[in-house]
Parts: sequence; C-alpha cells; structure tokens
Amino acid sequence: MKRLVLIAVVAGLLCPAGLVAQQFKYPETPTVEVIDDYHGVKVLDRFQWLENDVRESTEVRDWVTAQNEVTFGYLESLRHRKEIEERLTELWNYEKFNTPFRVHDKYYFTKNDGLQNQNVLYRMDTLDSEPVMVLDPNTWSDDGTIALGGLSFSDDGRYMAFGIQDGGSDWRTWSIMDTETDELMADELKWLKFGGIAWLPDNSGFYYSRFPAPEEGEEFQSTNLNNKIYFHKLGDSQDDDQLIHEDTGNPEWGFVPIVSEDGDYLVINVWKGTDDRNQFYYKSLTEDDAELVRMIDDFENEYSYIGNYGTKFFFKTDLEAPNGRVIAIDVNDPETMTEVIPEAEEALMGVGLVNHTLVARYLKDAKTQIKMFDREGEFVREVEFPGIGTAGGFGGEKDHEETFYSFSSFATPPSIYHYDMKTGESSLIRQAEVDFDPENYEVKQVFYESKDGTRVPMFIAHKKGLELNGKNPTLLYGYGGFNISLTPGFSVTRLQWMEMGGVFAMPNLRGGGEYGQNWHEAGKKINKQNVFDDFIAAAEWLIDNKYTSPENLGIQGGSNGGLLVGACMTQRPDLYGACLPAVGVMDMLKFQNWTAGRYWVDDYGASTNSKEEFDALYAYSPYHNLQDGTSYPPTLVTTADTDDRVVPGHSFKFAARLQQAHKGDNPVMIRIETRAGHGSGKPTSMRIEEAADQWTFLVKNLGMEPELPDDQE
Repeated sequence: MKRLVLIAVVAGLLCPAGLVAQQFKYPETPTVEVIDDYHGVKVLDRFQWLENDVRESTEVRDWVTAQNEVTFGYLESLRHRKEIEERLTELWNYEKFNTPFRVHDKYYFTKNDGLQNQNVLYRMDTLDSEPVMVLDPNTWSDDGTIALGGLSFSDDGRYMAFGIQDGGSDWRTWSIMDTETDELMADELKWLKFGGIAWLPDNSGFYYSRFPAPEEGEEFQSTNLNNKIYFHKLGDSQDDDQLIHEDTGNPEWGFVPIVSEDGDYLVINVWKGTDDRNQFYYKSLTEDDAELVRMIDDFENEYSYIGNYGTKFFFKTDLEAPNGRVIAIDVNDPETMTEVIPEAEEALMGVGLVNHTLVARYLKDAKTQIKMFDREGEFVREVEFPGIGTAGGFGGEKDHEETFYSFSSFATPPSIYHYDMKTGESSLIRQAEVDFDPENYEVKQVFYESKDGTRVPMFIAHKKGLELNGKNPTLLYGYGGFNISLTPGFSVTRLQWMEMGGVFAMPNLRGGGEYGQNWHEAGKKINKQNVFDDFIAAAEWLIDNKYTSPENLGIQGGSNGGLLVGACMTQRPDLYGACLPAVGVMDMLKFQNWTAGRYWVDDYGASTNSKEEFDALYAYSPYHNLQDGTSYPPTLVTTADTDDRVVPGHSFKFAARLQQAHKGDNPVMIRIETRAGHGSGKPTSMRIEEAADQWTFLVKNLGMEPELPDDQE
C-alpha cells in the first residue's frame, strides 16, 4: 500500500457543525487529506489521525472528550433515562452463580451477590459445605475495572495460577496462590495473551506462552508477533524461565501448551488466525532429551485435542467432515486415523472426556444437544433439556464420575445442575431468582429465506399476547462470523427490553458455526455480503410478518456484529429506525494493521492480499461506504478507549465520517467508555449504565412508550 499526504485542513476541534432537532451541536472534526493506494485504486482517508492511541495523542483525547460531552448531554436529557436505569439495576440485582468445577477433591465456583462489579471466586470441600472466599477482584481497584482473567490449577489443587485483566485489555498478568494457606507467592508473569498455563504433575512448574514485551507506548496497538513457549519453575523469576519452543521463521504463529492428563506428554496447539485450522506437536515428558514431534504440520484442518489413553490421542476434527467428527491417532502409527464418532447432521461444537466418556456438544438449529459416547464411539445417552435454550459446562477429568452444567434461555434464567455420569441423572442445585415471571414471555424459532434463497433460522422472544400490527418496537441482533454460533441464552438487558414491550429477534446468520464449516465458509472473505443479505432479509421478514416497521426497528451488534450493523445501515439506511454498532470493525481496508486484526484475515481476507479481496472489502467497509447527503438512521456508536482487540480508532473514524456525511435531524453520535476494553472484564456498573443509555436511545428514536413498573411511571 502506498500513502500520500496532500494537505492538512485546519479546523477548530470544538467549533459547532450545525444544529439538529434536539438542539445539540456536534464537535467539528479536523480532516487531513490522506490518500491510500490499493492495487491502483486511490482511497481517501480524511480521518486517519483518529487511529492514534488516545493515551499518546492529545488531539484524539480532546476529540473523545468533546464527543462524550455531546453524547452524554443528549442521553441524560432523554425521558425515561432514570427509570430505565433504576429498573435495569433492580433486574440485575440477583445472585449469579457460574457453573462449579472440580479440582482434585475440592469444588470451585464464582458468584456475584448482585451488583458487585466483578465475580468472586469461592471454594467448597463438599457440594453442601459452606463456601470459602478465595479471590475477590472487587478489592483490586476502586472503580471495578480490574478483573479475574483466567484460572489454572495444579493437578492436586495445591497451587492456583490466576490471570489479572486491567481495564479490559487482552493482556494478562499471572500470579500464583498456595491454596493450602491462600497466600500469594512471589511469582509474577507478564505479557501473556491468547494462551494458557499447563502444570507438570509434580507441581515443579508449568508451561505457558507469551509475547515479547512491547515497546513503551505500543502496549495497546502492538500486533503481537513472535509468540513463544516457556517453562516457569515455581518460585523463580520470570527472567529465568526456560525457552521451550519458538519459530523465528513464522512470527505470526501462536502456541498453546497442554500437558496430557497422565502427565506423559507436552502437547502444543499451533495456530495463526481465527480459523479452526491448526498444527499439532507433542513431546514426551517421560524420556530424557525427547525431541518435539510435529505430528500434524499443515494448516489445512482443525485438530482440537480432547485427551489421550497412552499413545492414543483423541481429536475433534473437520477433516473430511465439515460438521465435525472425532478421530484417534496413535503416535506410534501417526499415518493411521481411526474414526471414533462419525460426522452427524448437526454441527459438532466441542468434545470433552469425563468418566472415560466422550461428551459431545452439538447444535441442532442453534439449540444445544449433548450426546455421550464411550471411548470406542458407542452411543451411551443424550441429555434432555427443558425446551429451547443453551446448555454449557460438562467439564471434568477422565476419572470424574460427576460433572456440572447450566441451562438458560431468553426468558429462562440460568439453572445449574449436577450430572451423574454413571446414571445420567441431572439434579438441580441452583436456580437464579430474577424479579420477573417467565410465564409472561414466549420464545419461538422461525425460518426465513435470504436473498439467494438460503434458509436461515431466527429466534424471536417477547411478551405473550403480542399483537402483530406492524408497530411493535423490535430489536434485531446479529453477529455472523468467525464460526461463532449465537444460541438462546439469558440476558438481563434483553429481558428488560422485552419487559418494556419490545420484541427481541436473533437470526443465525451465515459466517457463524450453527451449521458447521460450510455455513461458516458461506459468510467469509468474498462471501461476506451473504451475512449482510441474511440480516437485511431478517429485517424484511419481521416487517412483512407485521412484527414491526422500519421506523420501529432497531439493529444491534458488537465487534464483528458492529461491522454487521455498520455495513447494513450504509447499505439500507431506509430499513431501520435506530442503529447500535458496538466496538465494531469499521475500516475493512486497514484492520489487519492493529493488535489482533492480523488474525481476522482468515475470516475477512485483506485489502493487500489481492485485488479480488480488496474489491470485496471496499464494497462493504462501513467507514468507506458512508455517502454524503444521506439521511442515516439515529445511530449510537459505542466503543472504549482501552479496547486492544478492535482498536477504538475504527469507531472514531466511522463516527466522524458519519457526522460529516449525514443529512437530517436524526442524532448520529458516539459514546466512548473510559478504562474499558472490548467487553471482557467490564464492571457491572459500566454495563448497566451503557445498556441503560442504549435502551433510552432506542426508546426515544423508535417512538416507544416503554412499559415500566407502576411505581416508576
């Protein structure tokens, strides 16, 4: 890519750019005439300067302040804002338990009393004993922005490694606790990201992967190259850790170490992007000076390690099975693969090994199915669930005779079950008590046709007795990418939307993993337009079937879903009454230049790869497809200043260009959270405030009269 800077246009950062009907003024954003050259095509990028890190650039920091002053001033002036936040706080204020897990002879779980900013880690000797608090991240910061970012226990449970996440960053700093005394050890490991910790059975230490320390000032925009595996001896300084593996010829590759449950092997998962394609290495830990063996050394297929019995390794793979299957490979005869569980009609999402049983998780039309097989592949049983919903959990080890899982749906709060692996009996141990009546709501699944005739499923949830009059305020939420599946789970914010009288709709767009690898492939790279067509068709179906109308329809999505909203609002601005793009990938020509963006080339392609991929990206890139003089729907862009996954420059540039291009009275603005990242680790207080702002924005701009509790009307 060639770059030519022509001239700088001097503009006062805080000068008014014009009045809208709500009587507020947008800050005027300076422009710099920058032209990029892609395969001979000249592309103007006037807001390139907004890519700069807010921590390093006074100009960007001032712009953020000016935009937030306008946005929060507008939001705080809106009717119902106070009532919506109060009711959301009431709904949110219930005890939240995560699914417990067993470590040796103890049980661990996290819990939130209701409005705590971060979940607290507890331990129990038995399932009916009094829990003991182990870690309380709420004590780590005054504003709740430091979170627990991962756990890894030694085999006997004596030592616990835990990650600390600061301000929503993907970086983790890891510490070690002695669980017999609950005292912290001196060990500290920094610059870990996208990896795990794998303990040796004798507790002498563990393997982990890390990146080199970035240059000062580049912590949040580093592209994270040269991942390496180290061994950390318990009690040593990180500076003394032993380098175990690196690949200097392939700096883009990442490595995840795993120690087999029997302690005999170091297993290395090698990855380089977001696609489920990986290499697989192993090394004997029982032989002195054993060499690292590259059993699978291409990136053609997925090989997700499940476990081993001696030299026989089990994998989930999509080799000759786009919906997934389970195979076994003996390291003494690596050329021979034995099929254990054949491909099914449903997409195989994951497999665990508990009680010497293969626990397989499938999706059937985006609803959870759990099937169990013995290690020879013979079917044992299927777990029955109470209706349309999502189940998660089923973790454990080979000799565990029990496991745990949770189940929830749009109108069903999470319930946690103990599952007896020998008898197949599920026992309810906890059920969330939320201040609403599930019997007042209904959830259904419909199917509609996309532009090219593809049959797409969609979940719809709302209060019972809904009148199909074409006037219902409706929120359409989507994602459609990276082989990620959207399933019907519980959300307090969505519950409030339905309680206020709104309809919630969630289609399972191509690009996701709901129907296996073929469904994913149909929505990636040069096929990405299929995702937007699926979403637009969902909106049209809701309108045609009298659920709503364009002026009553809001759309929402985050991350890749933010891209979805940005692309669809630029392609069909007439179809929506309000848009909520969150932490979105908005500049599709340059996303690969920042932080984790280089991994996404698997799903998006790259403007620099080929003219064909450039043409596809340029055709839908939200930032580049905003047209001057267009009346865009009311839009509230949301992002965070410390997002090092999708850097906030994407949203900054999109919002600036949107305000420049937009014609009309509809508000088009950006809400920028401080001390927050892509979403992970965000404190409860921030989550409630952000959701209340989004709902208030929709209520105002969809012309909604929200149904609120009597004492708040």
